Amino acid sequence: MPSLAEGTTLGGLVDELTARLVPSLGGAARSETRRLVQLATGADRTRLLLHPDASVAPGAAERARTLAARRAAGEPFAYLTGEREFRGLAFATGPGVLVPRPESETMIDAALAYLPPERPARVLDLGTGSGCLLLALLHERPRAFGLGVERSADALAYAAGNRHALGLADRCALIRASWLDAIGGRFDLVLANPPYIPAGEIDALLADVRDFEPRLALDGGADGLAPHRLILEGLAERLAPGGLALVEIGHEQGAAALAAARAAGFADAQVLRDLGDRDRCLAVPAPTG
Repeated sequence: MPSLAEGTTLGGLVDELTARLVPSLGGAARSETRRLVQLATGADRTRLLLHPDASVAPGAAERARTLAARRAAGEPFAYLTGEREFRGLAFATGPGVLVPRPESETMIDAALAYLPPERPARVLDLGTGSGCLLLALLHERPRAFGLGVERSADALAYAAGNRHALGLADRCALIRASWLDAIGGRFDLVLANPPYIPAGEIDALLADVRDFEPRLALDGGADGLAPHRLILEGLAERLAPGGLALVEIGHEQGAAALAAARAAGFADAQVLRDLGDRDRCLAVPAPTG
């Protein structure tokens, strides 16, 4: 490690921290290191690439080293930066909230296909977390109003901050509750991203998920579908006529999730697949008749 007396350059700092992260990140180490150095020093990508000999202030270098040490310990990259992009929007994230995943955009695509831009709609988001699903949808459907439900106070605080940051506070209400408990009325669209990792598989997850993201947002019970069954039990009373529920599932849970939906009385339920052709979402139309 270069001493502070010798001075630290941008290129030297990237090389130093890349070497520290290679054991845990492999081929992704250099790209992540560059982003951490940008975050710590304020240097943009052009300066980082074109001026590797530029000096780095001691305080900024130490900030970069601290971030790299946290990343080497497994902390999610989004927790270090404090945000994660989802659907082209920046969502604040950090300890206590699930990091938004790009595969969840499958649900937004399905929701947008169902809900025309000109149609007013009431949207319910169960287990809203950072608010990424609900707020991304409201951003693209200006006539929709949403209610986000979350039982974690920490996660709800992130959702509230993201709601204000995106200018959606006038169309998004948030309440602390568990799934459909204390929820009344009917909704045109219900979104839910419940925990779906079987409890026995959590210890085998990558460290940045297993050791840092909230277990409350990961643990789906013995088969990963316990929260889904709870939601399905009360769903018919919360869907408006012609309404639709979209519930995220694990990539190998399609058949079991479909069976659970049909056992709950939703004969027309379907499994939607993501861009990788994997099970991703249970689509549950309101019962007819």
